Amino acid sequence: MPPPRRFLPALSMLTAFEAASRTGSITAAAQELNLTQSAVSRQILALEEQLETKLFVRERRRIRVTLAGETYAREIREALNKIADASLNLRANPAGGTLNLAILPTFGTRWLAPRLPRFLRDHGGVTINLATRSQRFDFTLDTADAAIHFGGDDWPNVETAFIRDEAVVPVCSPDFARRHPVATPEDLRGLTLLHLTSRPDAWEHWFRAQGAPAEGIHGMLFDQFATIAGAATAGLGVALLPDFLFDEELAAGTLVRILDRPLKSAGAYHLVWPIGRANHPPLAAFRDWLAQETAADLAARRAGLAPTLPRDGADAET
Repeated sequence: MPPPRRFLPALSMLTAFEAASRTGSITAAAQELNLTQSAVSRQILALEEQLETKLFVRERRRIRVTLAGETYAREIREALNKIADASLNLRANPAGGTLNLAILPTFGTRWLAPRLPRFLRDHGGVTINLATRSQRFDFTLDTADAAIHFGGDDWPNVETAFIRDEAVVPVCSPDFARRHPVATPEDLRGLTLLHLTSRPDAWEHWFRAQGAPAEGIHGMLFDQFATIAGAATAGLGVALLPDFLFDEELAAGTLVRILDRPLKSAGAYHLVWPIGRANHPPLAAFRDWLAQETAADLAARRAGLAPTLPRDGADAET
């Protein structure tokens, strides 16, 4: 059941309150909303009466938000932002076919983005908005309809669909490899190892899988695969990277496998979405397309072929 009407203030009251709480001024709120000061004051007073709660302390010509008002303002601001985003999405695509997708930065730019033209070509009524998220988040507090996540099935209150797994391999620049000849995994321990902050134990897992000591491993920290790969290309050290995300650098020779010892990661890439959202039409279309895309990708890998991606402006009209 919807909440009682007395707990649903008018939007005009909420926008007046949010603007005043954010700017700390009735005058500034009035200018922002193109209203008179008295109109903003009336809206705020009506909201306080409806909620039976004091939202501001009035001090002569100044106002100061109360503790209760500050908490309320933060939640109202999030709700108003979601309403604004929904309205913007509707204007961009009146058919309602918008998917707000949270992506992992490197996976999104290197694996997903080159394939998206094919999806958009075949689903002309769907608009996809992309935003990067490196960590799990609460869907109830975010505008995302779905997310691409790396890990296991450990995200609460979501449903998941498998996308693909990965294997990581130690790579570096050709010059670094020439200057630091390596024959065994133990040889790597004396070199500068580059670490990803979201996978702090990746090198330990790799060394243990090779039967090598995994204690006392140090090195530089990076927050994204793109920056860690750039550091490895520049000769700063050895990075443990998913080979499928950097196949172009490996093929071109700007990165080389210092040891050809790939290790399948324990986690995998998944599409996740809130429970009960599975039938959202753009999400359902995207999920079905992902299943087809990953099946074709897997078949290409098994055949020893590179996956087919749009090249040289193919599908550029989408």
